[in-house]
Amino acid sequence: MSSLGQRLAEVESKIQTAADKAARDRSEIELIVVTKKNPTSLCVELLDLGVRSFGENRDQDARPKAEELATLVDQKSLNYAWHFIGQLQSNKVKSALTYASVVHSLDRESLLDAMVRAVDDRPAPLDVFIQLNLTDDPGRGGIEPKNLEAFANLVLNQPNLNLLGVMGVAALDRAPEEDFATIQKASEALKNLNPASKFISAGMSEDFEVAISFGATHLRVGSAITSNRPE
Repeated sequence: MSSLGQRLAEVESKIQTAADKAARDRSEIELIVVTKKNPTSLCVELLDLGVRSFGENRDQDARPKAEELATLVDQKSLNYAWHFIGQLQSNKVKSALTYASVVHSLDRESLLDAMVRAVDDRPAPLDVFIQLNLTDDPGRGGIEPKNLEAFANLVLNQPNLNLLGVMGVAALDRAPEEDFATIQKASEALKNLNPASKFISAGMSEDFEVAISFGATHLRVGSAITSNRPE
C-alpha cells in the first residue's frame, strides 16, 4: 500500500473508532479529502483508493484542477464531487459553481444574493451549509449563532438552494470541545426550524475524532491524508 493509502486507511480507522465510541453509524459520516496545495495527480490516486469527495478553498486553484481531473476520468461513472470549503468571494460564485456540488461557507447576505442569482437556471438546487462565526469578532466571516435563525430563513426561502446544515471551524487557542458544542447547539436550533437541515460540517485533521462525538456528519480532512505541502 502506498503512503497515501496508508494515511487514508489510518484516518478511516480513526473515523470508525470514533463513530463506534459515539454509538454512531459510520455510514452517516462523509469524509471530504481536502486537496488544496496538491496536484490533480493526487486526486487521481485518491479516486483509485475509493475517495469520492474532494474539498478546495480557493476558486483560482480549484477550478483548473477540477477541469483537468474531468479530462482524465469520467466523473459521472465515478460519481465524485467537489466541495467548496473556503470563504467564497461573491464575484467567484459563478466560477465555483461550474464544478462545486456543495458550498460549505455561506457566511453573509451578499454571498447569498450572489448565489441566488447564480443558481437561477440550475437543474437542481445547490447544496449549502451556513458557516458559523465562533469568535467574539463580528467582523470575522460567518453568521453569529444568535443570528442563525434569521439568516437560515432567508436561505430556506430560496427554492434553488438546499440548506444542508451548519459548518464551523474550531479555534486553535482553546479546546475544540467548546466550539463543537456551540456548533451542535446551533445545529439543533436549525433542525427545529427545518428538520431536513440536520447535517454538520465540522472537524479537520487535528480534531475530526472529537467532532464526530459532537455529531459531525461531514469531515474536512486534508494534511492527515495528503501530508503537508508548502505554500
